[in-house]
Amino acid sequence: MTGRIERRFTALKADGRAALVTFTMAGDPDYETSVAILKALPKAGADVIELGMPFTDPMADGPAIQAAGLRALKAGQDMKKTLAAVRAFRAGDDTTPLVLMGYYNPIYIYGVERFLADAKAAGVDGLIVVDLPPEEDTELCLPALEWGVNFIRLATPTTDDKRLPTVLTNTSGFVYYVSITGITGAAAPDATNVAAAVARIKRHTKLPVCVGFGVRSAEQARAIAQGADGVVVGSALVDAVRKSLSPDAKATAKTVPAVTDLVQELAEGVHSAVAEWLRVP
Repeated sequence: MTGRIERRFTALKADGRAALVTFTMAGDPDYETSVAILKALPKAGADVIELGMPFTDPMADGPAIQAAGLRALKAGQDMKKTLAAVRAFRAGDDTTPLVLMGYYNPIYIYGVERFLADAKAAGVDGLIVVDLPPEEDTELCLPALEWGVNFIRLATPTTDDKRLPTVLTNTSGFVYYVSITGITGAAAPDATNVAAAVARIKRHTKLPVCVGFGVRSAEQARAIAQGADGVVVGSALVDAVRKSLSPDAKATAKTVPAVTDLVQELAEGVHSAVAEWLRVP
């Protein structure tokens, strides 16, 4: 039986277009508001959702996502609440793929088997754990696959053809191509370079390749979508949350619309980029 991620990318390929993959932080700026954002994303145009698991030491994240995680932790977000948010989302949406993204420490503290059982029951489709390399697959990747949860790996501009097969081993769902070196949100990707990198990765795998890090506008998203199976946007969305908050960092009436309005713009950009090569079997 195919999972939600595979079904979604199969449907998008049939439509000849890329996916908009949106990242938001669980619990930012508080649990209730983050769930409201989560529930609103598919209608706004998100095809796949990445939900951040807040962590105190997010080494690969830029200032925007670091701040979002700290706001969430300050508001009392923990793994139990993150999985509760997934359950709340699934109560009204059984088709949109949802991936948890973050670091291994909170999962390890929760307990791997307990986490996988609870994540699967909640409706989680995949995991992106940025600090677990392929050499550590026995820690979480292989157990996740046994539970039927996709384990999505990151490839970077420095992942050469010698390393790539190792990175792709046991990877499922899709490949997340980090389009720039460095932290999230630090720079804008070059669409020409990205298309070449995606093509190179595709010589090694049949999985969809989604591109993230640095995409902030509909124009950028459209350019990337012409050469990739999906476009990931994260820092721009958590920035939209931050800018909507009150001076004491509380949610306002503008918070949810700030995110959904931007998602709608990004979706228009992505969905208007008809990538002809996606139609090729």
